[in-house]
Amino acid sequence: MASLRRSVIVSVLFTLFGGPGIILVYLPLAITRFRVPADELLWHRPVAWALISLGLAPLFESIVRFVRVGRGTLMPIVPTERLVATGLYRYVRNPMYVGDVVVLIGETVLFWSVDMALYTGVVWLGFELFIRLYEEPTLRRRHGDEYVRYCARVRRWWPRLPPLRG
Repeated sequence: MASLRRSVIVSVLFTLFGGPGIILVYLPLAITRFRVPADELLWHRPVAWALISLGLAPLFESIVRFVRVGRGTLMPIVPTERLVATGLYRYVRNPMYVGDVVVLIGETVLFWSVDMALYTGVVWLGFELFIRLYEEPTLRRRHGDEYVRYCARVRRWWPRLPPLRG
């Protein structure tokens, strides 16, 4: 029970003050000062908030899934013990990163910011490089054939429909 509690605490703190918090809150704050343009269109805010909400769902689902199923955290230095291939991970290998990009697109729409659009592209490229150069090789070493089979059945960025069974 103490291990589970520690994993939850580490994941929540990492989300708020580490990777996701920095990428989704602190850097967008620095870029936009959270100033919404006064001359916005009527569709602007509802679309932005829908994208932000939609994008946050995989982050929260991943926290729970990494702790409960993977027995670990979101932090690369405190990884899961088991390969997580259930929930949203049945559809796409990186739902948390996909969700982060969707949040950033929502923030780009909300703040109607070219700088946010450029930042979103840079973040996506950073995710792509991190996934290809660190995360996938690490998971392949850690989980071997199980991960190789998973990669063959589930795409990196675009959801697989219908989802992976089992």
